[in-house]
Amino acid sequence: MRRNHEQVVWDFVQEWMHKAESDLRAAEHLLNLEQEDYFAAAFHAQQAGEKFLKAFLVRHQIFFGKTHDIRELLELAGKPDPSMRRELASAEMLTPFGVEFRYPGGQVADAKTAQQAVAEARRLRAKVLEHLEDYLKPGRPAPRGASK
Repeated sequence: MRRNHEQVVWDFVQEWMHKAESDLRAAEHLLNLEQEDYFAAAFHAQQAGEKFLKAFLVRHQIFFGKTHDIRELLELAGKPDPSMRRELASAEMLTPFGVEFRYPGGQVADAKTAQQAVAEARRLRAKVLEHLEDYLKPGRPAPRGASK
């Protein structure tokens, strides 16, 4: 069956949210393992935060390029809702975990830093869910012409 535009958008938002939730679960799990370097937990926290923001942007039909820069995504998210940028500015600390920390020779993430990264990802999740609640609650839009 062919999907209308509203259904495509809703499905894509759901896909971004699903991926983000998966990354957040991975970050939380990795945070609970005793390690020398908690980079993987921080990396997945960054990935989760990035994807939660991208779900928000898809909902509002705001184009974003291939980026891992949380600041850039927050600036875009601030267009339909300036509170996103203001209230989540501290989440910018996640960006290095998606870029610089990924390769050998980079910094090490200690447990405290990883805990902070996971906390920021959770804050992003909560804020995005708060802003998408009215959109997601009714469920997937019906096909055009279908009675409710």
